[in-house]
Amino acid sequence: MPSLDGLLIVVAAAFAAPFLLGLAPGLRMPAVVLEIVAGIVLGPSVLGWVEADPTINVLATLGLGFLLFLGGLEVDFVRLRGPVLRLAAGGYALSFAIALLVCAVLGAGGLVQTPLLVAIALGSTSLGVLIPVLKDSGRTESSLGTLVIAGASIADFAAIILLSLFFAGEGGPGATLVLLGCLLGLALTVFAVVRGAQRSMRIRADLVRLQDTTAQIRVRGALVLLVGFAAAAQRLGLEVILGTFAAGAILSLADPDRSMTHPDLRRKLEAIGFGVFIPIFFVTSGVRFDLGALGGSLEMVPLFLLALLVVRGVPALLYARLLDRRETVVAGLMQATSLPFVVAATAIGNELGLIGAGEAAALVGAGLLSVLAFPAAGLALLRRGEMTQWTAPALSR
Repeated sequence: MPSLDGLLIVVAAAFAAPFLLGLAPGLRMPAVVLEIVAGIVLGPSVLGWVEADPTINVLATLGLGFLLFLGGLEVDFVRLRGPVLRLAAGGYALSFAIALLVCAVLGAGGLVQTPLLVAIALGSTSLGVLIPVLKDSGRTESSLGTLVIAGASIADFAAIILLSLFFAGEGGPGATLVLLGCLLGLALTVFAVVRGAQRSMRIRADLVRLQDTTAQIRVRGALVLLVGFAAAAQRLGLEVILGTFAAGAILSLADPDRSMTHPDLRRKLEAIGFGVFIPIFFVTSGVRFDLGALGGSLEMVPLFLLALLVVRGVPALLYARLLDRRETVVAGLMQATSLPFVVAATAIGNELGLIGAGEAAALVGAGLLSVLAFPAAGLALLRRGEMTQWTAPALSR
């Protein structure tokens, strides 16, 4: 029977991180940062109290899957249209071009081992981190929130596709395109079946009757989607994160009435993901973090942090036609916030031997700093702008 000692330490750290932050509300730090730091301290790099054993690895994999699943679920396809879609897509295209240029320079200087992999990682945005920040500040429905969420959604989806296209398939990009087409065909088929089932009054009545009982039938259905697409992606030789993100996107498309027949479904899924599996993934990421390797690449952390800001921040200038100058700067800071995909991409790069331990540690370190600094700086700018708007009329009197 597998030992649960290590898992106990991991889940205790996952509990303690947000609890301690709750005791210090003035400390505006995302819990994910403290979870990863706790994993580093408890893991082999510092105290050596826990290692990533098979039990922890399985639960951490489910946590990563749930993180991308909820990311796909957050994609609001109703908003992804018209000028918002064009600006967000154009912004990502510019981001990726800048990332390729930056990483080509870093590669020529011998600072990165696989420039394309690093470029894909730098082009991502942490949608899961930004959603709570925008919700707490009441900005999700604003032009700023709409553009940031749309840009992050496209960046996450494109980064996952590019990672799968160039680094997951066994037969090269051409064969991987065929496999991606197969997964897309499966997704369209499942979507059609789900929407068709929803039109059946008998099935709808059965779902409504069972959704809030011990059956929790909609939650079980969502888990079937998540695990099913993760398994399908794995069988096709693609990354599991692509399958789980696709499953979340399908559920988002098939669930347009978010506040009608089953308003609590997303809350229940978030409770399972953020309450159980996702924090295990982040603490385990800290346990796996090679602090010793970072010591030899510490100077790379500010360089990667600057690269994140340039790659994802500069394209926010395209939003100036819909936002004022201050909001454009805030959008750039928000978009430069990236951690979960950076962690996932570096883990895949390590498995494939495409990235060194020091380089991976520096990338994750830069991602940690981006989550810690950029959203807080953006919110501070917004608050300063609001204070200016309130004080200006008072001074004019």
